[in-house]
Amino acid sequence: MNNFWTVVRFTVMNKLKAKAFIISTLVFLLIISVVVNLPYIIMQFQGDSDKVQTIGYIQDGDPVAASTGQQLEQYFTQMGGSLQFKGFPSAGDAASDEATLKSALDAGELYSYLQFGEVTDSGFPQITVKSEKLLDYSVASQIEAALHIIRQNHILQESGLTDEQMKELQAPIVVEAVQIKGDLSTGESTGKTAAEQGINMGVIYFMIFFLFMAVMISGQMIASEVTAEKSSRVMEVLITSVSPLTSMFGKIMGMFVIVILQLASYLAVGALNLSLPHNANMLSELNIDLSVIDPMLLVFSGLYFLTGFFLFATLYAALGSIVSRTEDLGSAVMPMTFISLAGFYIAIFSISTPDSLLVKICSHIPLFSPFVMVLRLGLTDIALWEVLVSLGILLVTIYLAVVVSAKIYRTGVLMYGKRPSFKELRKAMKAYKI
Repeated sequence: MNNFWTVVRFTVMNKLKAKAFIISTLVFLLIISVVVNLPYIIMQFQGDSDKVQTIGYIQDGDPVAASTGQQLEQYFTQMGGSLQFKGFPSAGDAASDEATLKSALDAGELYSYLQFGEVTDSGFPQITVKSEKLLDYSVASQIEAALHIIRQNHILQESGLTDEQMKELQAPIVVEAVQIKGDLSTGESTGKTAAEQGINMGVIYFMIFFLFMAVMISGQMIASEVTAEKSSRVMEVLITSVSPLTSMFGKIMGMFVIVILQLASYLAVGALNLSLPHNANMLSELNIDLSVIDPMLLVFSGLYFLTGFFLFATLYAALGSIVSRTEDLGSAVMPMTFISLAGFYIAIFSISTPDSLLVKICSHIPLFSPFVMVLRLGLTDIALWEVLVSLGILLVTIYLAVVVSAKIYRTGVLMYGKRPSFKELRKAMKAYKI
């Protein structure tokens, strides 16, 4: 046991002192800080994004066009917002009118201006929004939406509806969605509200990404650490004082500590940036209530995180032990990388369909269940026996993976040269008893 903790301590300290590890971690912390504050940074460079945008039009030209402009001006005045309209007197012809509007635009008096064309079947003239902004569709879309409402109100008024009937017709309809569970025959049931489902979805995203990052970071580090020790012949010295199995599990535990410390630093920096005043104000507007999180979701998510991490880490260590050169490491661990990516993508892209047959099957496949079962736990009413069966299968798989990986590791750490074939590896493994 002393040797085990010695390997753990050596692995942790060796990695923490590595300049590449320190630099990469600091760079990632900087990236997290920038990403978290990116909305605020963008707002600083778009200081005039909330500024009222003035739209010009000719107010006494063609009657239909002038009426349309006046209706838009009245509508946006009542509704408020970032658009306001300003009418200009006609100069007598279309070319002179546009020159007037263009001159006001160049002087900074206008954000854009409207050019009216022939009357269309909608009853409004064809409208072109002219602006110096590149591909600025926001004004055009707001005007289009406003004209739809203006036309609808005009038709309703002509139909003889009273103001009360108009308000009743335009009143919003709210439909709430609640996930129910329980015995409906007794008339009593409980379920998750939309807010609770939203919080659970956030927890699911976090846990899936957390596990994926832990697997990818630790797996690559474990495999590369073993391969580097083999290529430098350090492994030959290590196994004289520490057994191969103690070395393997010590490295796995050491990398687990490293990954937890690294991810904890990421979370701490992210939380610190979110607590800044400009970010805290935005979060407060979202009304996030963490008290509605189901404690059992956190418990089972933690179990699946630990079991999933240990399963992938064990397999990565075995793969790293059969590679003698770091140049061959990428191709050796590629299958495990694709498997972890598959589990991650199945979970992420099944957020909207947590009850699908694919999700139900994958939640019992050991290499996928750490990702997928968390999805079912958070968004569906899953029976406890299904979770226990999935965990049981996962634990049995971990046991088998440990036995096989231990034999591969014990055999592979002293096999140099080209990567051994499966047949060669199997023959060598028969010489050892775990």
